[in-house]
Amino acid sequence: MSVNGGPCPKIELHVHLEATVEPATLLAMARRNGERLPADTVEGLRDFCRFTTFPHFIAVWIAVTNVMRRADDFRRVVVDYAARAADVGCVYVEGIFSPAERVRRGVPWQDLFEGYCDGAAEARERHGVEVRLTPDITRDFPLGEAWPIVEWAGRYRERGVVGVGLGGSEQRYPPELFAPVFQRVREDGLGSVPHAGEMRGPASVRTALEALGADRIRHGVRAAEDPGLVRELAARGTVLDVTPVSNVRTGVVGDLAAHPLRELAAAGVRCSVSSDDPVLMETSLEENVAAAAALGVPPRDQFFNALDGVLCEPGVRERLRRLGEAYDWEGVSA
Repeated sequence: MSVNGGPCPKIELHVHLEATVEPATLLAMARRNGERLPADTVEGLRDFCRFTTFPHFIAVWIAVTNVMRRADDFRRVVVDYAARAADVGCVYVEGIFSPAERVRRGVPWQDLFEGYCDGAAEARERHGVEVRLTPDITRDFPLGEAWPIVEWAGRYRERGVVGVGLGGSEQRYPPELFAPVFQRVREDGLGSVPHAGEMRGPASVRTALEALGADRIRHGVRAAEDPGLVRELAARGTVLDVTPVSNVRTGVVGDLAAHPLRELAAAGVRCSVSSDDPVLMETSLEENVAAAAALGVPPRDQFFNALDGVLCEPGVRERLRRLGEAYDWEGVSA
C-alpha cells in the first residue's frame, strides 16, 4: 500500500458499490443481461438519475441497479471502483452492497457473495487497494429477509466480509426492530455498521448504539441536535462515517456551510469522510474530502479518524497506520 508521492492517502468507509457504476457500464450490463433501463444512452441515463428528493433517489436506485445479475457484474463493480479509488490515493475501502434487492429478482446468494469477494481480491492484486465488504440489510423488507444476509456474511468472513449494515427507510423502520438480527451479527464476530442519524434525528443514533451495538454509525450527523449525545459519542470514540455532499443532495442539510461536521469535530467526535453514492449523486471522494477540510477536518484527521473505525484484520490496520504515520502531511489541505 503506497501512494508513491501522489495524492494523500485516504480511507473510505461508506460507499455503496452499486452506486459507483458509470452509466456506460450500466448500459452494457443491461444489454448483456437482457434488462431494461429507463434510458438507452449515457446522457439519457445521467438525466434520469438526477433525483429531487430522498424517496426519488431510492426509486432511481432501484431502477438502475437491478441490471446487475451475474457474479461477474459484481466482481467488475468492485474492481472498477478500486481503480478510481487508487487514482485519488485511497488505500482502503469498506464497500456496501444490498443483497436482498438482487435476491428478490432471482440472483443466487452465492453469485452475489462470490462476485463481490472475487472483486475485492482482484482490487488488491491489480490496484493495491484493500477492499472489505459490509452487506446491508434493507429496512423496508420483512425481518425474515435479514437473517440470510447475516448467515451468508458469516460464511464469507475469510473472503473479506467484515460487517453487516442497515440501510433503507430510516424514518419508517427504526433500529430497534433489528436488534435480534444484530445480536447474531455480533455473535458471529462481524461488525455492526448501521445507517442512522440521516433522515431521523438523535434518537436513531442512540438506538443504533444501544440496540444494535453499533461499532460505527453511517452518517450520524443529526446527533449534533443533542449535545448530550455528542458528548457521549466523543467519549465512546465512536466513528461517524460522514458524507457531506450527499447530505446536501438528499436535503439533510441546506448547504455545505450549514453542515454539522464542523460542530461534531470541534466537540471531539471522530468523523471519517466518504462519498456515499458517488455516481448517482454526481460527487466523488475527492469532493467530499475537500468539503470536510473546508469544514475544519483536515485530510490527516480524516485518515486517522477512519483508521480508528476500520473493521479489517489487525495486520492490515497496522500497515495503514504505518502508511499514515510515514506520510508527510505538511501543507496538505485537501
